[in-house]
Amino acid sequence: MKEILFGAAYYLEYMPYDRLKEDLDMMQQAGMNTIRIAESTWSTLEPTDGEFDFSYIDRVLEEAQKRKMNVIIGTPTYAIPSWLEKKCPEVMVYNKEGRARYGHRQIMDIMHPVFRKYAERVICKLAEHTAAHPSVIGFQIDNETKHYGTASKEVQELFKEHLKEKYHTTEALNKAFYLAYWSNSIHDWDDLPDMLGCINGGLATEFAAFQRSLAAQYLQWQSDLVSKYKKKEQFITHNFDFEWKKFGADIAQDGYSYGVQPDINHYEASKAVTIAGTDIYHPTQDELTGAEIAFGGDSIRSLKYDNYFVLECQAQAFKYWTPYPGQLRLHGYSHLASGAQSILYWNWHSIHNGYETYWKGILSHDLATNPTYEEAGVMGREFERLGQDTLCIKKENKVALIVDNRSLDAFKWFPIDKDLSYNDVVRWMYDSLYEMNMECDILDIHALNERNIVKYSMLVTPVLYSIAEEKIALIREFVKAGGVLVSSFKSFVANEELSVYPDAQPHGMIECFGMHYNQFTEPGKTKFAGEPLSYFAELLQVTTAGSYENYDHKYWGRYAGLTENAYGKGSAFYIGCFTSKEILKKIYRKAYAKAKENVPAFEWPVIIRSGINAKNDTIHYLLHYSEEECDIISPYDHAVDLLCGKEYQKGDTIHLTDWDVCILKEQ
Repeated sequence: MKEILFGAAYYLEYMPYDRLKEDLDMMQQAGMNTIRIAESTWSTLEPTDGEFDFSYIDRVLEEAQKRKMNVIIGTPTYAIPSWLEKKCPEVMVYNKEGRARYGHRQIMDIMHPVFRKYAERVICKLAEHTAAHPSVIGFQIDNETKHYGTASKEVQELFKEHLKEKYHTTEALNKAFYLAYWSNSIHDWDDLPDMLGCINGGLATEFAAFQRSLAAQYLQWQSDLVSKYKKKEQFITHNFDFEWKKFGADIAQDGYSYGVQPDINHYEASKAVTIAGTDIYHPTQDELTGAEIAFGGDSIRSLKYDNYFVLECQAQAFKYWTPYPGQLRLHGYSHLASGAQSILYWNWHSIHNGYETYWKGILSHDLATNPTYEEAGVMGREFERLGQDTLCIKKENKVALIVDNRSLDAFKWFPIDKDLSYNDVVRWMYDSLYEMNMECDILDIHALNERNIVKYSMLVTPVLYSIAEEKIALIREFVKAGGVLVSSFKSFVANEELSVYPDAQPHGMIECFGMHYNQFTEPGKTKFAGEPLSYFAELLQVTTAGSYENYDHKYWGRYAGLTENAYGKGSAFYIGCFTSKEILKKIYRKAYAKAKENVPAFEWPVIIRSGINAKNDTIHYLLHYSEEECDIISPYDHAVDLLCGKEYQKGDTIHLTDWDVCILKEQ
């Protein structure tokens, strides 16, 4: 990429009247250089079986080429045409709700051979038709792909074959999952029960992992098809999304990107793409913190330790997302500060009829200029002036936060509290790091290995409930060699079959943490560090931990809620209860110092995210998430603000206005 990709999803076929030239002209005036097209328009591209119409595509490509704009082609497979469902109703996904009915998107069975046959045809026709066009820079395969709960008889037969390959005998399967419980053991592979009725959390989680693998294989299948047609320099990407935090009514528009995606494993699926991409949506107005942008960016960047694409983010969208003045620009630079090299909005215009009529784009329904469009233009022209080589940064973080889909599944099967989810704990531990400006990578546990663990001086493990013996040994040796570990409650509990290790917890880590426990409790009136506790408390029994803090309670007061232990050359902290962020931050400060890292001087609402650009300059993004103005003291010997040209010496005052951005280059 020679420039920051800046633009929007664009659907000519959705427009109430023909305004293609006007739209692309408006985009260029705002500094936009990229559009994403085609990814949800199968019924337009193939209106009837075998009849293809690429006229919309051709018109857009022609006008884009005239303006030297980039085009990303999306495969249209996540929303099927009705004629395909009429031809073969079985292409609709069969899941725990039964057979899906046609109408919504993402309701097809990604494993059904008829769906695959027709999907392959439209993918190949589209890729063949567009790959040679000079404006096409790459392809997005599918859209926010997941397994959609696919559990047909055919899928369950595939799962049975997976189990046979992994466990070889039914006796080994029964032993691995303790299936004798409630008479669930089997003695013939054909007796494997329907997974939709499974009551064994471990086996159900194995099936969920298998379903995630099917989704990853599906993306790889699409990638292989596109690779037959694409040019060498064209990329393949995908817009990975996150668990959706819902509030209020249970509708798609009511929520935002929140945590680890349960229905596809990003690390596993990222092998299908050459550049990782993502969709990130977040609260705005008074609720804007930047945490969702940072969490999403740290997750996607870490998949390939490289820059990534933001393929969808919000412009106006809903009433509670209409940005205050300055916020849209702050959003954009926040993405770049996390390592993004593209910012594409969903979408350019507000749709005039359909399910997402009020998920507003950059333009409102009048399709005229507005403050959001104008602010996007301010940022777009800054991108043009400063360029990718200056603004896009690489990161070398010293902290890694470890996530795991099986532990997420385990929390659903064995919740410690109805109001505390796996992702709640992940975000508690991540957001506290973020607010302290302790930048981190977010790694899937399966991505952590002997080669990359040495990059880090500190690991953080939120509820790493399910973990294999070899990963426990890897983490233990990390500490012994001088690393710092901060682990939460319910870590190092069970193996990958969710069978709880039959010894004292945390399994394999007792010497490392200098404590063990075999009981836990509802906190009730228990306090810790002077504050009331919520949700859960493990009763930690100290053995060799050099430092610990006990609960404040008549009966639980003889147990610790936090331990710190020197182990080998390193240190291990264990947090046995859900504390306030303030207490967690105190632990982080101590752990960060043990890791010989400098604790940043500022905290949220002033966020500092740093990296090295293509010119080998050290760049610091100062992002101000507040409507109140503030002053901070420059910690850098000599730096210049790339946006305004102002220079600062160490100790100078940097004034930040409401929702402000300052980009400092160290001189």
